[in-house]
Amino acid sequence: MELGSKIRKIRKDQNRTLDEIAHACGFTKSLLSKIENGKTVPPIGTLIKIAEALGTKISILLDDSDQNGTVYTTMSGTLDKMVTSEKGYSFSAIAAERPEKLMQPFYFVAKKGKTEKRTVSHVGQEFIYVLEGTMIYYVGQEAYTLHAGDSLYFDSYENHKYTPITDEVKYLSVFCSDSKA
Repeated sequence: MELGSKIRKIRKDQNRTLDEIAHACGFTKSLLSKIENGKTVPPIGTLIKIAEALGTKISILLDDSDQNGTVYTTMSGTLDKMVTSEKGYSFSAIAAERPEKLMQPFYFVAKKGKTEKRTVSHVGQEFIYVLEGTMIYYVGQEAYTLHAGDSLYFDSYENHKYTPITDEVKYLSVFCSDSKA
């Protein structure tokens, strides 16, 4: 099932309106409608807010299959599920098949000069590990230059953003939500 259709189905199964979910997320009904109709691909921060408003996890929105226990993911499987946002990066949920996980791991590829420069914040904590390339990651008022092998762990309610320094940055990001959803 497509991402927008999945969001609509969950929302309707809960007998909730576009207005209600958009208000809970802090954005317009029009934006949520565009996402549900597949006219725009939301950035990861927006997906986090939608998942929280629906009482679910991002991985539930991105994958239809359920697999409990150990989940083995190949690189080709990760690349096959890449979602390209309109914000200058692509991402793929890792182990999305496991619905009841505590961590939400993602693989990101960001392009220099293409990523939006706005800050985001959301519930929980976040861990970043750079696989290839260099980027500056801003958390609150601090700027961290991250190279391959560097990591960052922070409370994601703090405003954060990043800027790729090399042409492309590949990194892992693990979100851990405060909610029990």
